[in-house]
Amino acid sequence: MKTRSFSAVLKLSFSALFLFILFQGCKKETVTPVNNEAPELTQKVNKFIKESMEDAYLWEKYLPNIDTKYEFDSKAYFDKLLYEEDKWSFITDDIAALEASFQGVETSFGYSLAFYWRDSNRTSIIAYVEYVYPNSPADEADIKRGDIILKLSGADITLTNYLDLLYGSTISITLGVSNNNVLSEGASLSLTSLLLNLNPVLKTTIIEEAGRKIGYLFYTQYISDYNDRLDLAFQEFKSQGITDLVLDIRYNPGGYMSAAQHLCSLIAPQSTVDAEDVLVTLQWNDFYQNYWQSHGVYNQIQMNFDPTVPVNLDLDKIYILTGNGSASASELTITGLDAYMDVVLIGDTTYGKYTGSITLKPEDIYTEASYYADIDNWGLQPIVLRYANANGVTDFKNGFAPDIRVLDNVQSGIPLGDPTEPLFAAALQEITGISKSSGLKKQRISSEERITRGFSRFDKQKRNLIFETPKPEHK
Repeated sequence: MKTRSFSAVLKLSFSALFLFILFQGCKKETVTPVNNEAPELTQKVNKFIKESMEDAYLWEKYLPNIDTKYEFDSKAYFDKLLYEEDKWSFITDDIAALEASFQGVETSFGYSLAFYWRDSNRTSIIAYVEYVYPNSPADEADIKRGDIILKLSGADITLTNYLDLLYGSTISITLGVSNNNVLSEGASLSLTSLLLNLNPVLKTTIIEEAGRKIGYLFYTQYISDYNDRLDLAFQEFKSQGITDLVLDIRYNPGGYMSAAQHLCSLIAPQSTVDAEDVLVTLQWNDFYQNYWQSHGVYNQIQMNFDPTVPVNLDLDKIYILTGNGSASASELTITGLDAYMDVVLIGDTTYGKYTGSITLKPEDIYTEASYYADIDNWGLQPIVLRYANANGVTDFKNGFAPDIRVLDNVQSGIPLGDPTEPLFAAALQEITGISKSSGLKKQRISSEERITRGFSRFDKQKRNLIFETPKPEHK
């Protein structure tokens, strides 16, 4: 059985890359083993984790020295390896489903929900619908933004069952009706989740006002396979001669770095794109950073604007709608463009993720399929780099604060892209100087009462900024 380092994944034939860089002086003390060793299959998974992390992990030199033979829970072992700053790396034993979700393919009801406490005692929960994908089970049931889910299977929604509204296969829900801020039960619906292909270019519109022609794009996830849908949207914006662009990424957790590069290249000043200026620089662990630099592998240490995109709006200013759900690739878009144009943020503070990851599977590390066949459902998404914009901005741990703070008032039920929807209305006012009625008086619950929000069981994982790497050919 032979192993590949991460360098093999990048198709670089350099023998030194097959060695793992061990900084023993920086490592923690070895954990004392117990009497019994872990099962052979668990040890094999542990070995895959150890070798992958020692090779590619951004904080490799801080890895603790743990004897993998005595780690009986591979997921728990992985968590022990993570650097204190790292709240993003993760492991899965269902790599196929994870990779599919990165591509927008997952089993879902097709709605995104915001969960709030129903009362001051914080014993029961209600859910508000943020948005709905077309042709999904939720759409077929005529569920819309602002709808209230009051009960699940005829019972109150609580901390013990609320995730069934996202993760379940078949559910029965009771909608809520609000009358003078008093909730009562409405229609009951049954929903069955389906395997969906989720086009992230969910909404576009053009508003003409005060001599301005304003394009609006609601984008839900950075998926490279849907870059052609972005192209179509921007070609329409270009043909219609829009003067301003409002990019709505308030719920966008991130995704592929190449999709962010593509989107930024559609937006930025034409001169910036044509010159292939640096969008972001990438910082790896010491070994890989030194190798890329010394061997001139510059596409691994910086990402430039792409002049081959089919259309460019040649803008010098953009308005971006943000929230706590705006993470990783969304934040790369914000900071990457900010070095070259005026970026106006409207909404709430973003999540705060300045690192990138890769997907590693046993087949990327080991050359013999017979060795990894019984663990090929496992995969890692380790943080391997941090990024900075062309001005060196990085480490924005607290996210990007908005220039204009506006509450995402999902309770109003005003559709996304409607000129009176609060965040979009604020953008239109900033552009035209004309105030819009934004439905703020319809708000029933404050943002402080929100518990969480989400779309699927992969929400946390989709906050990763994914750096695509070529796969090795087995011999």
